[in-house]
Amino acid sequence: MPSVFVQGRPVDSYPPLAPDARRGKVRRITEVGEEVLHKPCRDVTEFGPDLAALIDDMFLTMYIADGAGLAANQVGVDLRLFVYDCLDDDGVRHVGHIVNPVLDALDPAGRRLLDDSEGCLSVPGAIMDVPRPDRAVVRGYDKDGAPLVIEGTGYFARCLEHETDHCGGHVYLDRLSRRDRKAALRQVADRRDEVFARRTANIEALSS
Repeated sequence: MPSVFVQGRPVDSYPPLAPDARRGKVRRITEVGEEVLHKPCRDVTEFGPDLAALIDDMFLTMYIADGAGLAANQVGVDLRLFVYDCLDDDGVRHVGHIVNPVLDALDPAGRRLLDDSEGCLSVPGAIMDVPRPDRAVVRGYDKDGAPLVIEGTGYFARCLEHETDHCGGHVYLDRLSRRDRKAALRQVADRRDEVFARRTANIEALSS
């Protein structure tokens, strides 16, 4: 089994940071409660340099925030698009982006729900258990408009499902009970400053 897949294809080697990030700039990450996170995003209809530059920015912003995935509305852009750099449960690394993602509907008889911990860069500092299917298939396009199919299992499936949710205007708190949602928001209140201090330190480290 290859150790890295880029855009769903195996590669022999890959740098610690996707090359896209080297061309990007850091953007502000939106937080739960901001309107852009809570409404369905628009389809991407124009493929070109502006879209490529947004993807570069999203990769860098994701790395600065120590994330495994980032959707466009998490940087305030109302478009259906996300980037990812995520390990699956077997330690295989998956790196890429997908435009206009759509999750395949899984046969309930053939899927298994995993109740595992989940966080979100737009809910800084909160970690909660969220049930999600252990397998995901996402269909969409790459930044040049070519069709793309990405499959994931375990934690990488969780990442694909989480980011596709963002494109539909949902955050993972929407999948929690009222009590658990309140607990998550208490975690944000307690840990937000620590999270932002780490992000600031990462920006300074990258600049040095």
